[in-house]
Amino acid sequence: MTTAPSTAPAEASRPAPRSRWAPLRPLVLRLHFYAGVLVAPFLLVAAVTGLLYAGSFQAEKLVYGHELTVPAGERELPVSAQVAAARKAHPDGTVSAVRPSPEAGATTRVLLSGVRGVDPGHTLAVFVDPYTAEVRGALEQYGSTGALPLRTWVDELHRDLHLGESGRLYSELAASWLWVVAGGGLVLWFARRRALRRVRGTSGRRRTLGLHGTVGVWTAAGFLFLSATGLTWSTYAGAHIDELRTSLGQATPSVSAAVSGGEHAGHGTAAGTGGTAEHGAGLDKVLAAARAEGLSDPVEIVPPADAHSAYVVKQIQRSWPTKQDAVAVDPATGRVTDELRFADYPVLAKLTRWGIDLHTGSLFGLANQIALALLALALILLVVWGYRMWWQRGRGAAFGRPVPRGAWAEVPPYLLVPALAAVTVLGWFVPLLGIPLAAFLAVDILLGEIAHRRGRRTYGSAAGVK
Repeated sequence: MTTAPSTAPAEASRPAPRSRWAPLRPLVLRLHFYAGVLVAPFLLVAAVTGLLYAGSFQAEKLVYGHELTVPAGERELPVSAQVAAARKAHPDGTVSAVRPSPEAGATTRVLLSGVRGVDPGHTLAVFVDPYTAEVRGALEQYGSTGALPLRTWVDELHRDLHLGESGRLYSELAASWLWVVAGGGLVLWFARRRALRRVRGTSGRRRTLGLHGTVGVWTAAGFLFLSATGLTWSTYAGAHIDELRTSLGQATPSVSAAVSGGEHAGHGTAAGTGGTAEHGAGLDKVLAAARAEGLSDPVEIVPPADAHSAYVVKQIQRSWPTKQDAVAVDPATGRVTDELRFADYPVLAKLTRWGIDLHTGSLFGLANQIALALLALALILLVVWGYRMWWQRGRGAAFGRPVPRGAWAEVPPYLLVPALAAVTVLGWFVPLLGIPLAAFLAVDILLGEIAHRRGRRTYGSAAGVK
């Protein structure tokens, strides 16, 4: 009995066909490595400060409980009486807005601008018991979300490290690169063989890589979202996004506060003192007119800016379901002169509103804040594991050697040219991505050329590393 000669050795030695992904993988890996090493410190700071911010909402309720809550009474006093009490206690500055008590047991906020000793970009929030007109205290408030000192401090730490406009570059750099790091890691993870993704039963650098990759895959969607929404109000990329939305007719609209002048001159003074029948419609009639138009709590009343402007009453609920309707009320007649419904917002304006509120932990309340805290913790772990892998590689770990420089040169022109064009456009739109990316590429080319001239092996040479 004879046996046909086996062809297994020949087939085993035959090189597998190279996929279209093969030339790109070293480039993506190199970019992921560069970004991980050089941008990770900024991501780590953003994650730590973001974790603090996620917890600041609940901390604020505990720290400022005396100012925010009162025993619920049977009947609330007129808003004008509450404003008068706040002005008596704090006559400095002018009333810039009033936030009536949104629910039983919650205080009314009278917001004063131009108060001595208060940051020009902030207001002084005077907290008034809506049942007794007792002033419960006064605190600085920042932004439309009503952030009080504790949350404001943490918010500014997360946004600019308390360094002002120059400090905002750090957070924009982190947001610009977070999606690149997350997306690159996602691509690399799913391109690996299934056997190399395991965590259980492994050790050393391979175990660290498994943990890094597994957590990264599960949280990648969250990071992509945080990156996209974080860029919407950044300095440079945010300006480009605003211009794009405006050009597409998708800018956030606003209610018109313009009214015919003359007959109601002097209402601005009335607004600053709480409003009376002798000086226009007054706050109570204005609020009643807004209620009649369906504006439920919570709302904010903004007094007229001048003799030719109306009161603006707007809903300020950013939790789900979002309430952002607004009306303008003529101070002379108490009639609504203009209205704006959130349902009529352009699509991108709605998505921007929801995206920002989800990013800042407002849209779904406590659940939203817990999810943000988990994402921040995951990012901290990923950065730590990333640096640990780098250290383990430097110690000569056998699993996985660094991809050599010059990987971009092995990408075929039909892939490289479109990729460079896309990166150029993206780099202009998101400059804190484009500028560092160009620097990374220049350094990579320079170091690769130096290594080549010294006779070192680079990717694609006869003895290249795989």
